[in-house]
Amino acid sequence: MRCEQCRNFILKVVLLNYTQYFYLMNYRKLPKTDLQISEIGFGCMSLDLSAGHNEKLLLDAVDSGVNYFDTADLYDQGANEELVGKALKNVRKDIVLATKVGNEWLPDGSSWRWNPSKEYILSAVDKSLKRLQTDYLDIYQLHGGTIEDNMDEVIDAFETLKQSGKIRHYGISSIRPNVIRHYVAKSDIVSNMLQYSLLDRRPEEEVLDHLKDNQVGVFVRGALAKGLLAGKQAQAYMNHSEQAVASLQKVLAELATPLRAQGHIAIQYVLANQAVTSAIIGIRTDKQLQAAVAAGDCLPLSSEELSLLRKAIEPAKYTAHR
Repeated sequence: MRCEQCRNFILKVVLLNYTQYFYLMNYRKLPKTDLQISEIGFGCMSLDLSAGHNEKLLLDAVDSGVNYFDTADLYDQGANEELVGKALKNVRKDIVLATKVGNEWLPDGSSWRWNPSKEYILSAVDKSLKRLQTDYLDIYQLHGGTIEDNMDEVIDAFETLKQSGKIRHYGISSIRPNVIRHYVAKSDIVSNMLQYSLLDRRPEEEVLDHLKDNQVGVFVRGALAKGLLAGKQAQAYMNHSEQAVASLQKVLAELATPLRAQGHIAIQYVLANQAVTSAIIGIRTDKQLQAAVAAGDCLPLSSEELSLLRKAIEPAKYTAHR
């Protein structure tokens, strides 16, 4: 029976006292590539390495239609990549695997430093490939970046890796408009990961339109604003006061239904922007996976709902275009 709130909700099965919902994942083409990306991506940084269910969780995500998995060599000093590689090696051809580079751990492991040099990128990729148990990466991303970087050297490193077959495509992970503009103009990036949510609408100022116009896909992180848009108790966030956050939460609660929770609405808000390819959600439990998949399956927000949400809180603005 088709429900009104979730267009792809297709089946409800009751076995004894167990009820399970099945959803269909939606996909979007990553511009300038042949990759079809699930609207919900798996943010692997959130994985708790001490948990015993991680491999099953990652494979359950694949079974749920999630095909985009995002990690970084920085996370857990490479152990995150090792976990992801081990869990997904048998389904490697069915997924889109992305990792990041640029943050180099110090020899003693106490901290890391920013190192976007060509030499480091070319050496770091081999270590990531080994940990991920693959001979290529679908997307290799610069994990940050500043206007002071030698960006031509970074681009040269990525192009060299493309030619060698070690990576299929490359992108950046940056919120900085000036950095984004440079890579869009000077490189062949296919994606940019940035923070974007109802509580951080800075990308709407100019970045999202610029990326869309230049056919660069957007991977969104932070869509739930540390849980504040999914039911967590209100508190100050960025330049928003606790009272302002609570006011937005009230609107989300009013729009929510039993089949479309507040967090679902928050994720659908970022997916409503045509520049966005996928919302990358940090997942560490079965419940979080189910919620994320369900969020991607809900009806898109109406124009009236989008307008109401935008009016519920004043958007943040870039104070410096770095």
